Amino acid sequence: MKVSVHYYAAAKDLAGCESSTFEFTPESVPQAELRSAVTGRFPSLAALLERMRLAVNGEFVDAVQPLHDGDRIDVLPPVAGGSPIVICKISHEEISLDEVRKAVEHPGAGGICIFHGVVRDHADGKQVARLDYEAHESLAHKEMKRVLEAVAAEYAGARIAAVHRVGKLAIGDVAVCVAASAAHRDDAFSACRTAIDRIKETVPVWKKEWGPDGGAHWVNLDG
Repeated sequence: MKVSVHYYAAAKDLAGCESSTFEFTPESVPQAELRSAVTGRFPSLAALLERMRLAVNGEFVDAVQPLHDGDRIDVLPPVAGGSPIVICKISHEEISLDEVRKAVEHPGAGGICIFHGVVRDHADGKQVARLDYEAHESLAHKEMKRVLEAVAAEYAGARIAAVHRVGKLAIGDVAVCVAASAAHRDDAFSACRTAIDRIKETVPVWKKEWGPDGGAHWVNLDG
C-alpha cells in the first residue's frame, strides 16, 4: 500500500519538503507505524511529531483508525496558543525519556520537573521479579488527558506530558513518565506531583506483580 503525507507550517520546515510518499507491505497500517516511518525519514520531526495531529483524507480521525492504500495524510502542528498537553499516551514500547522532557521545554520554562515511575524488585516486604501492566487503552487515554487538562488549568502556563507503559516490564524499566514545565520551579514541582498522583488514582491501568516463584497477583485486589 502507498500513502501520501503532506506537511504544513512548522512540520513542513522540519521535514524540508511539502509532501512525501510512504509504502508499506500490509493492506493497512496503524497510524503509529506511519509516525515511526515519518520520524525515521525526517529525524528533525521526532521530538515534535507526537504534538502534531494527523488528518486522513481531509478529516480528523481517531488515533486508532488504520491507514489504507491511497490515503492522504496531513501532518498538522498545534495552532497558535496550542494545548498545554504536549504528550498524552499509553504505550507498548519503551518510554523515551528525552522525548517527554523535550516536549515540555520552551524558552519561558524556568523549571522542568520529571517523574519516572520505575519497576522495583520488592513490594510489601516481598521480592518482585517483574510487573505486567494492563489498560483499557481508549478509556485510559481519555482519562489521562482529562487529568492533565485539569492540572494544566490549575497551574497557568504549565506544559505537561505523560506516558504510561503497558505490557511486561522488567526490574528497572520505566512504567510511567510525567514531565511538567513552568516559569517557576514551585509550579513545575506541584503540577508534576499532582498529575502523577491523579493518574495513579483514576486512570484505568492495572498492575500484576510476579514473584520469583512464579506466583502472581493483581495489586489492590488481594482482599
